[in-house]
Amino acid sequence: MNRSMTPDTPLAEGEEVLQSFRADRATYVRTNTWMAAAAMGAGMVILWLLDNPYVWTGALGGLAAVAVRAFYLMSEELSVRWDLTNQRILGPMERRIPLAQVKKLNTLGSVVQIVTHSGDKHLIKYQADPKTTIAAIRRVAAGGQP
Repeated sequence: MNRSMTPDTPLAEGEEVLQSFRADRATYVRTNTWMAAAAMGAGMVILWLLDNPYVWTGALGGLAAVAVRAFYLMSEELSVRWDLTNQRILGPMERRIPLAQVKKLNTLGSVVQIVTHSGDKHLIKYQADPKTTIAAIRRVAAGGQP
């Protein structure tokens, strides 16, 4: 099943899209570079703890694992779009979050986490400036413009 990575939820009467949030390519590359560095270090430490004489291969394995993952997911992750309307936040795969249901907005690196009153969690990934994304959502939820 091939699902769209952009919102496909019809707008309600009187609802309008005020702003869209897309994944940022430079942020995607930077995030995956940091993940690769961490995986390289972890691979080397694990091999060192196992007393493996080829500790350096942990770096190659960590780099390869993250690079392959980043390459294959890049087109999908960069095609994701979230729309902020005057009533809801609309995401890919029919995600709909009424603004009144947003309990908390968190940043996790380059990710904006939306937590609802029911406990659902949604991620707007690879934002160049997550604080700006959060500020726009808060302004609209309070009745203002993004």
